[in-house]
Amino acid sequence: MVLHAKMCNMKSNITLKLEAELIREARILAAEQGTSISALLAARLQEIVRERKTYDRARRRALARLREGRDLHWTPPRSRDELHER
Repeated sequence: MVLHAKMCNMKSNITLKLEAELIREARILAAEQGTSISALLAARLQEIVRERKTYDRARRRALARLREGRDLHWTPPRSRDELHER
């Protein structure tokens, strides 16, 4: 169990190729927030993944509800006249 916890906290480096202007803007943004570009990107990626997981769970629940259906306790009218009663 301890080994698994350590593996979850392991970090890996990635390389990105970005335009110089975007990197400059990102540095400014990160500096304004008192963080690094790496931390800024990591936080945003975590947010994207979390949103996706939340969406997927909600979608699965909604589809399950649709498959199950909902009992509306509706009974069809016995006759055409009953249908058009006011």
